[in-house]
Amino acid sequence: MYQDYKNVELVKPGGLELKDRLVGVQRVTKVTKGGRAFGFSAIVVVGDENGVVGHGLGKSKEVADAISKAVEDAKKNLVRIPLNKGTLPHEQKGKYGGARVYIQPASHGTGVIAGGAVRAVLEAVGVHDVLSKSQGSSNPHNVVKATFDALLRLRDARTIAKQRGISLEKVFKG
Repeated sequence: MYQDYKNVELVKPGGLELKDRLVGVQRVTKVTKGGRAFGFSAIVVVGDENGVVGHGLGKSKEVADAISKAVEDAKKNLVRIPLNKGTLPHEQKGKYGGARVYIQPASHGTGVIAGGAVRAVLEAVGVHDVLSKSQGSSNPHNVVKATFDALLRLRDARTIAKQRGISLEKVFKG
């Protein structure tokens, strides 16, 4: 799932205090010769509000089962996101399907300025001050994945210094 990203640190759910946020529940219909068969699809974001986050999709005939399946799926896809004093290290764009997401660090006290699915992901990560804009598709599945795309592309100063083979001071002096 995260093969396209370079420095992604996968995290095991053991020992973490994860909080789950329900992004959306959709009723889906399958038309058969015997009539319509209804089911539910749920998308959930889990995170420890300290840089670890994951998302999952669950499908079932019952809403509660779909949500619990989504939570289990999300716990299997946990990743660590670099944070910098409650905000992001730098601005980043992410895209998935028709959804485009732009996230930008903000000064202390700004709060999470994000809508819907983007807000759920950023709050689960533990970002307290951020500006964001969601463009294109508003489909919650694609918006969550676009937000993850942007978050997984974030790099902190230590990682950049290591990749370039220079000291941390040189990164800031340019």
